[in-house]
Amino acid sequence: MLRSMLAMFSLFACCAIPPAAASAPVLPKRQPLEDFFRNPEKGYFRLSDDGKTLGFMMPAAVDGSPPRMNVFVQPLADGRPTGEPRRLTAETDRDIGNYFWKGSDTILFAKDFGGDENFHVVAVDAASGKITDLTPYENVRASIEDDLPDDPDHVLISHNQRDATVFDVFRVNVRTGEQKLVAQNPGNIVGWGTDHQGRLRLAMATDGLETVLLYRDTEEAEFKPIVRTDYRTSVSPAFFTFDDKKLYTLSNRGRDRLSLVVVDPKNPDAEELIFEPPQVDLGGVGYSRKRKVLTVATYEPAKTERKYFDKETEQLFARLQQHLPGYEVDVQSWNRDEDTFIVAAHNDRTPGRRYLYGAKQDVLTELAQINPALAESDMAEMRPIEYTSRDGLTIHGYLTLPRGRDPKNLACIVNPHGGPWARDSWGFNPEVQFLANRGFCVLQVNFRGSTGYGRKFWEAGFGQWGLTMQDDITDGVNWLVEQGIADPKRIGIYGASYGGYATLAGVAFTPDLYAAAVDYVGVSNLFTFMNTIPPYWEPMLKQMREMVGDPERDKERLTATSPALHADKIRTPLFIAQGARDPRVNKAESDQIVEALRKRGVEVEYMVKDNEGHGFHNEENRFEFYHAMERFLTEHLKP
Repeated sequence: MLRSMLAMFSLFACCAIPPAAASAPVLPKRQPLEDFFRNPEKGYFRLSDDGKTLGFMMPAAVDGSPPRMNVFVQPLADGRPTGEPRRLTAETDRDIGNYFWKGSDTILFAKDFGGDENFHVVAVDAASGKITDLTPYENVRASIEDDLPDDPDHVLISHNQRDATVFDVFRVNVRTGEQKLVAQNPGNIVGWGTDHQGRLRLAMATDGLETVLLYRDTEEAEFKPIVRTDYRTSVSPAFFTFDDKKLYTLSNRGRDRLSLVVVDPKNPDAEELIFEPPQVDLGGVGYSRKRKVLTVATYEPAKTERKYFDKETEQLFARLQQHLPGYEVDVQSWNRDEDTFIVAAHNDRTPGRRYLYGAKQDVLTELAQINPALAESDMAEMRPIEYTSRDGLTIHGYLTLPRGRDPKNLACIVNPHGGPWARDSWGFNPEVQFLANRGFCVLQVNFRGSTGYGRKFWEAGFGQWGLTMQDDITDGVNWLVEQGIADPKRIGIYGASYGGYATLAGVAFTPDLYAAAVDYVGVSNLFTFMNTIPPYWEPMLKQMREMVGDPERDKERLTATSPALHADKIRTPLFIAQGARDPRVNKAESDQIVEALRKRGVEVEYMVKDNEGHGFHNEENRFEFYHAMERFLTEHLKP
């Protein structure tokens, strides 16, 4: 399918208080920092197709290396793990980020080197442990297009070995690595799609401003255009109908919100509306491969909600909810017979537990608690909030208040999300919970340009980096102060990627607003940023110039909104962290603003990790970063 990441003193310590009056809130336990950011002791559970083997990841030290997340397998018997787990992989440099089963005898995972995002697709024989790098090419980025569940020996992989700017598709043998070209990219294809038989029959082409959905009846036929839209309109096929003749599609054509429709390639302009969520965009849709039915769609106003199309799926979730009251429930993996499931139970105060669920027996078996070190009762509630921007837009977000403290005149952290074409969601967030545990309130803002709230809200962010997008964040700070929650002299801002840009923009363009700032892999100069994007983003460069700004046409605006070009205005204490191998936000983005500040004699704390990319992946680097951030924020904001 188309796949187009502090101690508190008592005010009454000097006084003797009668027992009846001793009703001050109890502060939660101050948790060690590592408890928030360590890898899970066991997690990422996946079922083999036959349901006889459980895969999972846990930290393992190999040949004296620091513990890295590696893949293990364990037999299942009578709905329970049995025998000793067996380690399959031996990664020593970096954690494996994710993996999945190919059938019942092969594990597939992706690995890059030092965070450069040039991912290799690697196959592991689950019986012998034999490792086969399916894409053993330097400086090449690869991904799986289709795992071909009915073909035991092959997968479809796309990679950019031939041309760094585009991705061709190959049928690759998972045992030998032998590959055969299925489709060569003519230079403008940014996404591929398969039918239920694994045949490559869809492609998405773009010149950056116009998008064309291409379709063919067979792999032997030529692709023909069936839908043309501008980049502001999304017509994105999710999967074929079960006769492989039509397309279930997420579309906002002729409407503001992404909705589920069926598109007939023979009459592509006449969409059949299946489901339109209230208020927000459709997030995703699922189906049963075994029963060949549409099952569920998800959307997220404040928390995730579901629309069921299938009674069996609705009953499955109802039974799980009865077993696990008070928790959000997700199904993360299942066997081919769709009668055994990996189930996640979680909420805003815990990453929760993972279970093996036998649907026929209605039996739930616990597999692991993801983070037993953090007591749910000690964590803080994440509350959906909304406020009105200065120009009348409704801005949604989430507020987390520290437990055991009067929510007045608190030290607060504003935490703008990355993307920026993404959104914050309700749920357990280790950064947020860590900051709340240290006495900070945390505000997350889905400023204009965030996705999920319809096309108009998304488009309202075009060309507005550092302008109205930043105003929405500033208005959130002012809302916190007006509510009496935030002490206006103790407000900090922390963000990564675009959130890092928003952090730098905040201290450059509203220098009196923040008392401390932490920029993590953030953009500082919109000119250099646009000139250092990875080569495989080249087909989207025109769109980026429309949505962010053109260095020539919009030179004045980009100059006015590039924090590095206004470093003379920054006086807020600043901490910057950067991965040296970051392909998205080049290290030069951080270097130049650090240099500009130091030339003025302004001290800025700067952390660079040579073996990291767009964010710190390795556990020891994460610990070092968060320890430094804690010291910095505590010193300047005194929670």
